[in-house]
Amino acid sequence: MRRIIFIAITLVLNLEIFCAAGTESFFEERRKMMVDEQIIPRGVKDSHAINAMLKVPRHLFVPDGLKNIAYEDRPLPIGHGQTISQPYIVAFMTEALGLKKQDKVLEIGTGSGYQAAILAEIVREVYTIEIIPPLAEEAKRKLDELGYRNITVKCGDGYLGWKEKAPFDAIIVTAAPEKIPQMLVEQLKEGGQMVVPIGAFFQELYLITKTKDGIEKKPLIPVRFVPMVHGR
Repeated sequence: MRRIIFIAITLVLNLEIFCAAGTESFFEERRKMMVDEQIIPRGVKDSHAINAMLKVPRHLFVPDGLKNIAYEDRPLPIGHGQTISQPYIVAFMTEALGLKKQDKVLEIGTGSGYQAAILAEIVREVYTIEIIPPLAEEAKRKLDELGYRNITVKCGDGYLGWKEKAPFDAIIVTAAPEKIPQMLVEQLKEGGQMVVPIGAFFQELYLITKTKDGIEKKPLIPVRFVPMVHGR
C-alpha cells in the first residue's frame, strides 16, 4: 500500500513539473537561476549585461525540443552545424566590450539571434551578419516578433564586415577565424573594441582595441567556437 501511495505521489509531482515547464513563469525562474548561479558567481559584474541576460527569453532562440534546457550552462545546437553559445560566454563577451547606450555594434555570426537581442537591450543600434541564409531568415523573424527595432540582420560574409554602416563602436565575433580579420579592424572607430575568438582547434578569446597606431591585443579566456568561414 505504501509503495502504491509513493508511486502515486511521484506521478503527481512529475505531472506538476511537466505542466509547469513551458509556462512563462517557469522560464522566468530558470532565467533568474541562470544569472544567479552561472553568471554572477563566475565574475560578471556589468549591470547592463546582467539585466539583459535576465530579460531576453533564451528559450525562444532554441529549437522546441530544447526549450526546457535552454538556461543550462552549455551551448545548444540550432541546426546547420551551428550552436547558441553557453549563457556565461554570452554574458562574458558582452561585458568585455564595455558597451554604452549610444553605441553602434556589429555582430559577426547571428546564429539564433540571441546575442543580438542581448546587445540590443544595451545599445542604440545592432547590425548583425549571418552567412547561412536559413539562420539569418529565422533570426530576423524571431527578432521582429520580439519587437527589436534596433537590430538589422544581413545574410553575408562576416569577413567583409558591413562597410556601409561603419565605423562601429564595438564588434563582437561569435565564430572563430584563424587570425584577426583586417576588414573588421578597419571598420572599428579609433578607441573601439572587438571581442573575437582566434584559432583553429585551440582558441583564445581576445579583446582588440583600435588605437591611432594600430591595435592592442589582450587575451581573455580559452574558448571553443565553430569556425568562421568565408562566403562561397
